[in-house]
Amino acid sequence: MSSLRTFYPAVEPYATGWLDVGDGHHIYYERCGTPGGQPALFLHGGPGGGISADHRRLFDADRYDVLLFDQRGCGRSTPHAALDANTTWHLVADIERLRGMAGAERWLVMGGSWGSTLALAYAQAHPERVGALILRGIYTLTRAELAWYYQFGVSEMFPDKWEAFVAPIPAAERGDMIAAYRKRLTSADRATRSAAAKAWSLWEAETITLLPDAALAAIHQDDRFALAFARIENHYFTHAGWLEEGQLLREAHRLHGIPGAIIHGRYDMPCPARYAWELHKAWPDAHFHLIEGAGHAFSEPGILDRLIRETDRFADREIDGHRASSRQADAAQARS
Repeated sequence: MSSLRTFYPAVEPYATGWLDVGDGHHIYYERCGTPGGQPALFLHGGPGGGISADHRRLFDADRYDVLLFDQRGCGRSTPHAALDANTTWHLVADIERLRGMAGAERWLVMGGSWGSTLALAYAQAHPERVGALILRGIYTLTRAELAWYYQFGVSEMFPDKWEAFVAPIPAAERGDMIAAYRKRLTSADRATRSAAAKAWSLWEAETITLLPDAALAAIHQDDRFALAFARIENHYFTHAGWLEEGQLLREAHRLHGIPGAIIHGRYDMPCPARYAWELHKAWPDAHFHLIEGAGHAFSEPGILDRLIRETDRFADREIDGHRASSRQADAAQARS
């Protein structure tokens, strides 16, 4: 049995900057790998999570030219934690601006969790610009998925963590936890916003991995990270991502002909595997991988192994008109 694959070596960006996307927003981006290599885009989760150095390491730097960016309001993008002019469709437009800046006609798009939601929205809006999709932790942002995580469902699996999550909210408001938190995350009082942000952020940090991860919880308790993460995530979920109910599965036919991969942990708490399975049935061009012994986080061993194997699979395929054909790539992979 082959050993599990893990991160590629650490790599520094060869270019960084801020792109003015209008509405007062400037989004931070970085480009990593080899200029002129296989063009790829990485979409982080949350919404509001931002990119990290480990996200760069999901790609072979010798073969890829990867663009990563902090979505509106988070990470190093400015203004920090801003909600105005911050919707799914603003982000889809931002991606197209970045693609034009990168000079790619088509590119591989990777997204996990909320990043999978955004990747699906982008690919369905611009299928001609997507040469391949690698999606992890599928989230289609339906009312049922939101209720499962923020109202009743995961609460039954993590009763101790749920008790801490509901503690800041009076009993009379707990019938709609997203609305109750929005009230506090948009409060004029800084202390109220901060306390709510940390409680919201910690709920996610402590329920996304199969086993506890103290380092992840610590990141989510950082004041600056938590504020952007909680405010932006709650903002998007309050508005159901500005998507029609069931839109991403209903429009999956627009992915026809786009090769890809669906990677999902069997015990993913925030994102029930049912929706990954439904996407698999609606998008047969993608390989489907349900990872046993894994939760939601991209860093969990089985999920990370499959992500690396999938970026390797697409590294030499024709995506932007200057790569080896899929048949050649498959033959090379078979020989290796």
